[in-house]
Amino acid sequence: RHIHLPSFPLYSRTLSPAVSRDHTAAMDMSQGPQILEHISKSVTITSYDTKWVPSSARFVVLGSYPRATGCIQVYELAGTELKLQKEMEKKTSFKCGTFGASGLAERQLATGNFEGYLQLWDLEHSDTAIMDVKAHTSIVNAIDGCGGQAKGYGAPELVTGGRDGAVRVWDVRQRDAPVACFEPGEGVKARDCWSVAFGNSYNDDERCVLAGYDNGDVKLFDLRTGTVRCETNVGNGVCGVEFDRKEIAMNKFVVTCLESQFTVYDARTQHAEKGFSSVTEKVPVGATVWGAKHLPQNREVSMVLGGDGTLMLYKYQYPDQRTVKDKDEKPVGVAGSMHLLNSRNVSTQPISSWDWSPDKEGLAVCGSFDQCIRVVICTRMNKI
Repeated sequence: RHIHLPSFPLYSRTLSPAVSRDHTAAMDMSQGPQILEHISKSVTITSYDTKWVPSSARFVVLGSYPRATGCIQVYELAGTELKLQKEMEKKTSFKCGTFGASGLAERQLATGNFEGYLQLWDLEHSDTAIMDVKAHTSIVNAIDGCGGQAKGYGAPELVTGGRDGAVRVWDVRQRDAPVACFEPGEGVKARDCWSVAFGNSYNDDERCVLAGYDNGDVKLFDLRTGTVRCETNVGNGVCGVEFDRKEIAMNKFVVTCLESQFTVYDARTQHAEKGFSSVTEKVPVGATVWGAKHLPQNREVSMVLGGDGTLMLYKYQYPDQRTVKDKDEKPVGVAGSMHLLNSRNVSTQPISSWDWSPDKEGLAVCGSFDQCIRVVICTRMNKI
């Protein structure tokens, strides 16, 4: 079904890089968190996504061989070395993956590939996919999972966003058809969906999906009611979207864009006319912001990924008051501010993927288009 509501204007403000530097000028960055490149390993593939295997010291790398076939590599962290445990070659290149809809016992990897297929893999027995469905007519650009982990709520579901402009939600127990579909109506030009994310899954009934598109559209779909809860346009292609937590009532979410900027929305209060309040941050590097990934152990801290290979660690500061009353005595949200804690350039190419370890605070793995996989450690995270 196609669902459309009028756009909500934004109650927002923009911070320039100069303002960001003023925020951190009083803090000596040498005394704050440090971004350290622990291990760097050259690979012969183009990596598009990296994901930690839950409750382990292993991670997977998804990508493409030079001959345009798909690659799944499993690495194990062994001290200061990376050991390649397993390598699988499949027919079609992989674009994205997630463990979010799988339990800790199964740890099944869901992937989206360049031919539009959604697949589910058992890494121990990976000859044939457990689930293999044609999810989109063309490339699956983004995927996210929810409900599989012990701390989550609701059904184990996957959401995919494709070049065909569709956003589809899949129950891994019901694999023949999507349980929800949001796509362009008849006669409406399809916009490339670049990013998707689950959120607001704080009980067994509530769940939302956030989607970002190449023309700057951002849409928030309510899966319980099957409606568009809010939509707006940020003016630039949306490279990444993410809630600070999936399994809580919506608190805030981030939208990263082309043209070196990202926007943080306060999602606690939605005004009927002004929508969600927001703050837009200009990053100190003139490059695309490929994504922003929230630290699992502290939702106010996020790593922002630069198109020039720069990693930027930010912290969100809440305002003194999160709501104010408008002239009609209706609550309006108030956005906070983003503080740059530290940054480090680790590559000459875009940081295409980043995944924090859910088990070890400050440990992360990232992929870049320089054909290098890096294990990064952020220190002093407990003192932020």
